[in-house]
Amino acid sequence: MNLDKRLLGFLKEVSPAFLASVAAGLAAAVSTIGLAWYLSVVVNRVFLEHDALSEIYLPLTFFAALSIAKSLFAFVSEDLANETARNIKNRIRKLILSHLNAAGPVSISKEKSGELTNTLLNGVEALDVYFSKYIPQLFFAVLVPVLILIFVFPSDLLSGFVLLLTAPLIPLFMILIGKAAEAQTQKQWKTLSRLSAHFLDMIQGLTELKLLGQSKKQSRNIAKLSNDFRETTMKVLRIAFLSALVLELAATISTAVVAVQVGLRLLYFKIDFQHALFILVLAPEFYQPFRQLGARFHAGMEGVQAAERIFEVLKTKIPHKVSAHRRNSLPTATLQEIRFSGVYFNYPTSEKDVLQNISFRIQKGEILAVVGPSGAGKSTLMHLLLRFIEPAKGSITVNGHPLSEIPAGWWRRQIAWLPQKPYLFHTSIYENIRLAKPDATKEQIIHAARKARLHDFVQTLPAGYNTPVGEGAALFSGGQAQRMALARAFLKNAPVVILDEPTSNLDPLLEEEISRCVKKLLQNRLGFIIAHRLNTIRNASQIIVLKNGRIYEQGTHEILLKSGKLYEQMMRSYTGEQR
Repeated sequence: MNLDKRLLGFLKEVSPAFLASVAAGLAAAVSTIGLAWYLSVVVNRVFLEHDALSEIYLPLTFFAALSIAKSLFAFVSEDLANETARNIKNRIRKLILSHLNAAGPVSISKEKSGELTNTLLNGVEALDVYFSKYIPQLFFAVLVPVLILIFVFPSDLLSGFVLLLTAPLIPLFMILIGKAAEAQTQKQWKTLSRLSAHFLDMIQGLTELKLLGQSKKQSRNIAKLSNDFRETTMKVLRIAFLSALVLELAATISTAVVAVQVGLRLLYFKIDFQHALFILVLAPEFYQPFRQLGARFHAGMEGVQAAERIFEVLKTKIPHKVSAHRRNSLPTATLQEIRFSGVYFNYPTSEKDVLQNISFRIQKGEILAVVGPSGAGKSTLMHLLLRFIEPAKGSITVNGHPLSEIPAGWWRRQIAWLPQKPYLFHTSIYENIRLAKPDATKEQIIHAARKARLHDFVQTLPAGYNTPVGEGAALFSGGQAQRMALARAFLKNAPVVILDEPTSNLDPLLEEEISRCVKKLLQNRLGFIIAHRLNTIRNASQIIVLKNGRIYEQGTHEILLKSGKLYEQMMRSYTGEQR
């Protein structure tokens, strides 16, 4: 019956509104029974007993009052059901976002952003009908027929048994058809997710596709995926329309059976007119909850299929788990030391340790440069420091406090991160800088921009700091984007700075200017640099040379230049690059 215990668990948080919705729906059903009764009373007294209008004022008044009550109860029930669905959707979206944020970029690196977006938007939205229509209708399909039978059995025992025996036919057909529709609905959802992911990838790589002459080929791929989705959707709709026909046919035949037996018995005076009319009016209402459940059955199935993907995302492993015995005191605001002691790390997809026995110490005012060939473990080392992943063995301490016992959110607020290609959002320059410190004043943002040598450039723009950046800084050069990222770092004013060689993709003149800003940023802080340029390495307090996940050489530039074989080779390549 398309019930998922994990989804039903969310109803506990909104149970008062949901129960009120069901109660209002049942009150509307009781009003419908009352309407059928007073309609039969009025018709019987007017056409058979020939009562005057003045003699039926009371039943007519009840009939009018129940009509209004039914409309009000139905409105309240639908409104509360919509509120329940809205609150649950908001809760699930927040849960997904907070989980992805806690998991970090490393854990979700295998996910496709287009598919995640589709899950967060369309997937959660598919739960709207599930909670607002399908789940309440399950209750109505069980309770409303029971209520009607409670009133029908005292009026006519045979009609009650006919209704009771024909009632299971509609759910039986619904289950049989649902088995056929389940596979197609699952295929439809997977096709939509794949189409979303592929389309976003193509849009993001449109420049490269154009340059490589592959844009038309990718357009054909999109067309093929779109056609697959269309065909899958039409198959689902075909089953849905077929099921609607079968359910309507079953309900109509069942109603006809009740009508025929009541009509024949009325003809032979086996039942009085008032009770016969009462049962005939109620018969369609008895099957109506089943018919509505059948109409919403496919919406419920779609919600369950979307939920499978949602809970799959929520199973993404969170690397950091704060100890239950967390210290009451956090490291002081002025961080003095970060120490790695015998740290090992291994990715689940890797057969051997990516990092092995990493040990070093960095103090306030020092700069640690990490160098090494591609795949040596430099990025993994920084991910450990950022707490996107956790060590398999060994420890990382901050001012003597185990990093694993420090809340990840608090720790990341102590870090300014400056990558090679900073991500800028499709909003204004002002908002992109303010991202580092949401409560910053305009004066603070301008001061940070001045430190990053960005302010003068912004002043030349017609809209100034309100100038839109474009998605991924598409409207600005690499140097301008790097200055905006630097402004973020200056605004954050964090005690720890991590740099992934921010000048590696810039021309020499711009590199020199950015380097001066970076040097100012690193003053009196704990600085970590993934180094790719000789100029950066020279200024480091200590240098770590990684090879195959191990510290191959360690020391200052002068010491390593004399005694470090791998370092000497790398210096030759760096010197060659600069030439």
